Amino acid sequence: MWISVAISCVALVVFLFKYATRNRGLNPFYFDTREPPKPLVSDKKEKNKVLKQGFLASKVPENLDAIVIGSGIGGLGVAVLLAKVGKRVLVLEQHDRAGGCCHTFTEKGFEFDVGIHYIGDLLEHKPFRCMLDQMTNGQLQWVPLENPFDKVVLGPPGSRRVYPIYSGKNRFPEELKRCFPGEEEAIDKYMKLVKKVGNGIWLMPMLKILPAPLAKFLAYSGLANWLSPFFKMASRSLTEVVNELTDNKDLRAVFSYIFGTYGNIPKDASFSMHSLLVCHYLNGAWYPKGGASEIAYHMIPIIEKAGGAVFVRAPVNRILFNEAKEACGVSVLKGQEEVHIHAPMVISNAGLFNTYQQLLPKELQALPAIQAQVNMMKNGAGGLSIFLGLNGTKEELDLKADNYWIFTENNLDELVESYMDADREESAKKVPLLFVASPSAKDPTWEKRQPGKSTLSLVTFAKYEWFEEWKDGKVTNRGPDYKSLKEAFINSIVDTVVEVFPNIKDRIEYIDAGTPVTNQHYISAPRGEIYGCDHNKSRFSAELNVTIRPQTPFKNLYLTGQDVFVCGFAGALAGALTCGSVILNRNLHLDAISLAKKINNAKNKKGQ
Repeated sequence: MWISVAISCVALVVFLFKYATRNRGLNPFYFDTREPPKPLVSDKKEKNKVLKQGFLASKVPENLDAIVIGSGIGGLGVAVLLAKVGKRVLVLEQHDRAGGCCHTFTEKGFEFDVGIHYIGDLLEHKPFRCMLDQMTNGQLQWVPLENPFDKVVLGPPGSRRVYPIYSGKNRFPEELKRCFPGEEEAIDKYMKLVKKVGNGIWLMPMLKILPAPLAKFLAYSGLANWLSPFFKMASRSLTEVVNELTDNKDLRAVFSYIFGTYGNIPKDASFSMHSLLVCHYLNGAWYPKGGASEIAYHMIPIIEKAGGAVFVRAPVNRILFNEAKEACGVSVLKGQEEVHIHAPMVISNAGLFNTYQQLLPKELQALPAIQAQVNMMKNGAGGLSIFLGLNGTKEELDLKADNYWIFTENNLDELVESYMDADREESAKKVPLLFVASPSAKDPTWEKRQPGKSTLSLVTFAKYEWFEEWKDGKVTNRGPDYKSLKEAFINSIVDTVVEVFPNIKDRIEYIDAGTPVTNQHYISAPRGEIYGCDHNKSRFSAELNVTIRPQTPFKNLYLTGQDVFVCGFAGALAGALTCGSVILNRNLHLDAISLAKKINNAKNKKGQ
């Protein structure tokens, strides 16, 4: 019997391999399209000619192949993939500039990024780097952060402990062992486990690309868990795993600190998702040279070259369907009027909840297949961001190209739960967790572009309910009570930051904050979430991942971005790659890997 089972499993693996490596549709990674980098464009008016092209019905290209809703990296990513095989794609963005969470804004002479703080896995020979190089034709440049790239700060003022997080598969654990003598075994076990689990992510795109019957068989038979440690460990919480490894509370916190990059406290977080993030940064962290807006700035021309366009101030209010319930276009609000645009394919980067609960006709929203997907997911945690404009250079202010994760205690579960469960006025007085980064210190072009100035970006979590009563207010003036609550958060957070960065005291020239309702307005986050749908343990079950796929219950309507895969820049881009794989009927993940190998082999031969 066991021999038969083994033979069947081997046959299944062989079939999966052959299916994954089949070549049917056009390959956007067939050629190396990199060109020598052009000089950096720092003139904002010139950049805005690309990033701020307003919507006009008369400017819509004819004979469209696809319409993409939303210009975040998930939307731009899939649009570029289609453009690289000759498809004419229209991208529609409701905000006044393209880029989604990759956009920047300027206030009082200070430029701020809103969502790109650091990206991992960008060594030149890596497939992820190859993919990004191809999707910007080699124009987007990356600069490495300091090493250590993160610093974990634990404890209240007066007794803070600082633990540096280094990149390097060997150096990362070696430095942890220096900080925690006697915990060598726990650290080795942790490293072995996160690598094993993180590397099992390969099956996730497969479950979304394979024919639904086969994908469901893998999921519901338990074979997905057998094939991939990622799915096997998905139901285990981060707290559960790290508590089994060590009794040292500071080490538990250091193992867990990066949960803020996906939004679930350790006891609610899947160890699989956490492993993915740890692996993502093992080889280092990078920042886009010239700032986050460079990402969209170098992707849009590829879409335009193929005959497409990216328009802003183009809010899509509904997806159009024909009598057969097939998506056939979108409706864009232009003032009080609707402009209908038709295309044989609609791809939504607006998020699962916005797509299914806002953009579908009411009668289609009620369909069991849609309700099943909606009920599988829930909204993620709301975010609060504070932007500081500082008078002084990074040297004068002692700001470096790294990030600080500041926690007032080492029991991260209790810490965050107490904060989120308290009333808003009490929570505003003492914010117990904080991410701090300096975009200006990370960008080597900053001093030339904005001499004598620096910026800090501060991020924490905040409940949507704390600010919900002001959601319908004017974005620039929501009233004195809203302003008072926002200032309470700002004051307590800035007090903490000044304690850790004393040189910025008396150097703050500009300060403002974005709350969950700010996120709702600018990035259409339904409840102010910064990472899309919640990344709880069930999010990473094989069963959910064969249901939430780029393919929707409606013909010609697809989903892209982080809700299709996982959150963050890399996760949303993986969602775009997965969506592109379904549309083009080939595994683009493997195509990117293949091109990376081809480029590296050619480089090695040249160097011989």
